[in-house]
Amino acid sequence: MEIYGEYDVVIAGGGTAGVSAAIASARAGARTILIERFGVLGGQMNVSGPPGFAYCHLWNKRGEQCLAGIIEETHHRLEKDGHALPYPPPEERRGRAFAFVDPDWWGLMIFEMMTENKVDLLLHSLAVGVLKEGDAVRGGIVENTSGRQVVLGKVIIECTGEGDIAARAGAPYEQVSKDEFEIEPPSISFTMDGMDWNKFIKYANENPEDIMVVRRRGEASELQAVKKGIERLKNARNVMDLVPIGALALRAITEKALANGDYHQYGDLGFFFTPREGGKIQAIFQHSSQVYQCDATDVRDLTAGEVEARRQVVIALKAARKYIPGFDTAYLTRITSYLRIRETRRIMGDYKLAMEDVYGGKKFKDVIGKSVMTMGSHHTATIHTLAFVPGRTEIKDGGSFDLPYRMLVPQKVENMLVAGKMVSTERDCYLRFLPETMETGQAAGVAAAICARKGITPRQLEKDVKELQDTLVKQGAILSGTH
Repeated sequence: MEIYGEYDVVIAGGGTAGVSAAIASARAGARTILIERFGVLGGQMNVSGPPGFAYCHLWNKRGEQCLAGIIEETHHRLEKDGHALPYPPPEERRGRAFAFVDPDWWGLMIFEMMTENKVDLLLHSLAVGVLKEGDAVRGGIVENTSGRQVVLGKVIIECTGEGDIAARAGAPYEQVSKDEFEIEPPSISFTMDGMDWNKFIKYANENPEDIMVVRRRGEASELQAVKKGIERLKNARNVMDLVPIGALALRAITEKALANGDYHQYGDLGFFFTPREGGKIQAIFQHSSQVYQCDATDVRDLTAGEVEARRQVVIALKAARKYIPGFDTAYLTRITSYLRIRETRRIMGDYKLAMEDVYGGKKFKDVIGKSVMTMGSHHTATIHTLAFVPGRTEIKDGGSFDLPYRMLVPQKVENMLVAGKMVSTERDCYLRFLPETMETGQAAGVAAAICARKGITPRQLEKDVKELQDTLVKQGAILSGTH
């Protein structure tokens, strides 16, 4: 088998976690290579998304910023060049604070950042396994148009999203069985332009309760947000007045289309917003095409899911034009290339984040990042789109919870780190949202670079994480000083 090259850090997967890991590793001084199965980088942000909450939850409900680093840097770069909307004023930065970005410019920016940081890329290459000596991983095996190759590395970072490489390396994992549970549905997103926003705003003025529904379980903060949103809708005069709301539900319109046989049962007609050049705002539909009980680690399910999702997209496009006021002149401008997968494997690490850690606002000595994303809900393939888990819904004191380094270190495998949505958590507090995937990616990148330089394993680094934390802080991460 041909040796492609030897590196300090090898990263499998060029999604949001992988690109963050690559940037962070290179900035920490490691010779770094990023392997990606497609010819484009960005994953859920621009290839299969973006998710509506991409840059949403950076502040806790006390107004304290808890997430920064590479996630914040990317937003600032896009905003400076006119490809991102600014964050709301400080008094509105509590919990959900939307700042939408142009996903295609995000993808172009990421390539610029790879070049700036001298990250080597190996594109159009599918990571299919690992080279091991005992429990230690020595490299990643890829297949591409040149054949089968091995990329040797001192530390391998698993960022494939589905944990394919960690699982094949022998790391234990947990995964929901569709025989017992409803798997969170993968989806295809699409974007529309050509709307008459004045007509839609008139509908919003007159029907605010259709757009602002209580999506959680009636806690005070959610009810307050709904009340504020309804007032905003009643007084909206242009589309920019709607953007801060973030997600528009359109529940009554969805129910009407379904009752008339013009819609499917697996999602809603609500949408988010996407800024484009010249101040244009487009509508992005993210919950209008959702595949029921699709196990994305089974290629038969995955293939069938791609077909089903596109069937639903056609239905949703026609229904949007027919039922949403102002959308009768709208047209399709963008459809994502493949399913955005919400739930598959979670690779078990030396620590497993629990729901009690989330709602208790737990702080860890080996903190590598924070999150303010309240958990306890699952996406569901219905017109309601969310199902809620019994229990608490608020983080203690309106604060944040820490992400410990140990959750990135997979059990039973050496010389490997895991980042992204498959890090070690209980199901109900999985970390699939973009801020957390970029945070864990950045932390894994720095940790891998330190391990490669010191000649130690990621598990050995658990004994003393001070250099890791100091480097992350230098790279802009927030690890302390907040509730």
